[in-house]
Amino acid sequence: MKVSSRGEYALRALICLGAKNKNLVNIEEISEKTLVPANYLEQILLQLKRNGYVQSKRGVNGGYKLSRNPNDIIIGEVIRNLEGPLAPMGCVSITSYESCPLEEGCLLKPLWALIRDKIAELLDNTTLYDLLEGNIY
Repeated sequence: MKVSSRGEYALRALICLGAKNKNLVNIEEISEKTLVPANYLEQILLQLKRNGYVQSKRGVNGGYKLSRNPNDIIIGEVIRNLEGPLAPMGCVSITSYESCPLEEGCLLKPLWALIRDKIAELLDNTTLYDLLEGNIY
């Protein structure tokens, strides 16, 4: 699993919006705080909106805000929605399994499965609220 810039920037945007406590934040401010170009950020925010994490309001006083409580935004879910499966190799992916010619008796598969499970456990037990409060364990 590799998190792309899109995934990283989406999490930065969610953190920025979460810190504003349900207040509308315009794209320029989000861009400034996250160091993400506004035109790229618009695409990311649109995807976050489609996935139900943010809502937007158009116009002069418009902007973006969280559509869920930070406690209800699970980081593993966000990453899966933006990046796809968490598995480091297709042969251990639960949602996007890919067969491997060495699968029978492969000594690496248990390692890849363990890595998948540990990553999933950490991300699925971390919420946006945890990130905002520094509760990473």
